[in-house]
Amino acid sequence: MLTRRQYQTLLNIILAAIISFFGKELKMHIAILTLTFSLPGCGSLKEKRQRMGGLHARFGNTPSVAVCESGGRARHDASEWTFVIVGLSKREVESQCSQIEEKLERIVDARVMNVEREFI
Repeated sequence: MLTRRQYQTLLNIILAAIISFFGKELKMHIAILTLTFSLPGCGSLKEKRQRMGGLHARFGNTPSVAVCESGGRARHDASEWTFVIVGLSKREVESQCSQIEEKLERIVDARVMNVEREFI
């Protein structure tokens, strides 16, 4: 799990890049979406990678989304993934969060145990 300081560092980097690209008058909306998964019956880290299905490849190519495995990296029976979603409106960011949650529930062979959304 990312610490508050790691989140802040990540967000500062993202905001600096956005401001340098668009200018200081642009108001961006940012959400941090964290999902905790349980992988019952998963016996190895290799099986865990197969069951989680390449989340970096599926979501990391979207320009408005950054994704990382933020917790449970050494555990084969659990995993936590954090998504940082950036958009021009809160509605756009909320919609993107909902789409990510729905897609994860369909494509990942794991149980979603917890979902947290934080808007900053």
